[in-house]
Amino acid sequence: MENSTEMTEFIFMGITDDPELQLPLFFIFTLIYLITLIGNLGMIVLILVDSHLHSPMYLFLSNLSLADLGYSTAITPKVMAQFLIGSRVISYNACAAQLFFFVVFITVENFLLAAMAYDRYAAVCKPLHYTTIMTTAVCERLIIGCYALGFLTASIHTGNIFSLSFCKDNVINHFFCDGPPVMSLSCSDKHKHELLLFTFVCINVIFSTSIILVSYLLIFVTILKMRSSDGYKKAFSTCASHLTAISIFYGTAVFMYLQSNSNRSMGNDKMASVFYSIVIPMLNPLVYSLRNKEVKSAFNRTVGKAKSSKGLLFLHT
Repeated sequence: MENSTEMTEFIFMGITDDPELQLPLFFIFTLIYLITLIGNLGMIVLILVDSHLHSPMYLFLSNLSLADLGYSTAITPKVMAQFLIGSRVISYNACAAQLFFFVVFITVENFLLAAMAYDRYAAVCKPLHYTTIMTTAVCERLIIGCYALGFLTASIHTGNIFSLSFCKDNVINHFFCDGPPVMSLSCSDKHKHELLLFTFVCINVIFSTSIILVSYLLIFVTILKMRSSDGYKKAFSTCASHLTAISIFYGTAVFMYLQSNSNRSMGNDKMASVFYSIVIPMLNPLVYSLRNKEVKSAFNRTVGKAKSSKGLLFLHT
C-alpha cells in the first residue's frame, strides 16, 4: 500500500476533552464493558450447557452474543484507555485492525438479525413444518453465510480505506477507527472509494432489512388470521425480544445516517456511535434474558444444578 510509509499512527480526538469527566466516564464505560462481557459470555455458556436451549433460535442468539462481544471488545478497551491514561494514539496497523474487526462483527450482527427474522417467520407461519425448514444444517449454513459476508465486507472496507494516501492530518475526529472519519483524513481522490463504501453499506442494509420486513409482514398477516387470543399472545412473545433487538440496532442507524447535513453534528454522531458500538452489545443479552421465559428457566436450572453440585461436593468432603 502506497501510504504505508507516509503515516505510522493516528490520534483520536476522543469523546470529550473535559478533564473532570475523564475518570467518571472511565468507570461508566468499564461498568458497561463488564456487563457486556458477563451478559454475552453468560448467554453463550447458558445456551451451550442447557439442552432445552439447543434450538435454532438460541443457536442464532449465541452467535449474536458472540458478535456483540466481538465488536464491543474491538472498541471499548481502547476507549477506556483514552479516559484512564489519556492514550489517544493508535498505530496505522492497529487502526486498520480495529476497523476490520468492528466491520466484521457489526456486519455479522446485521445478517444474524435477518436470519433470526426468517427463523421467527418459520416458527409462527409454518409451525408444523418448522423442524423440517430450520434443520441444523440450514442453521449452520445461515450462520456460516453471516460470518462469510462479515469477513468479505470487512476486507473490502478495510482495503478500500487503507489503500488511500494519508499524508497530512492524522487526527481522527472520533473515538475509534470508523470508516468515514478515517477516510476524511486522506489526501487522495476519495470519490470512488466513498462510492464503493456507500454502495456496499446500502446493499448489506437493504438486503437484511428486506428479509426482516418481509418476514414480519408475513408474521403480522398470520397473527391477524389467528382466532385464538392464546395463539396471538404466543406469536407475539415468540417475536418480542427479536423485535426489540431490531428496533435498538436499526433505530440508531436511522438516527445517525438519515440526518440532513445541515442538522448533522459530530457530537451527535459520536453519541450515536457510543450507543451502537458500546451500549447495544450490553443491551441485547439483557433484552433476551428479561423478556424470555425459556432463558430465565434455563438460568434457574443451571444455578440449581450448580448449587446441587456444591452441596454434593461438600457432603463428600
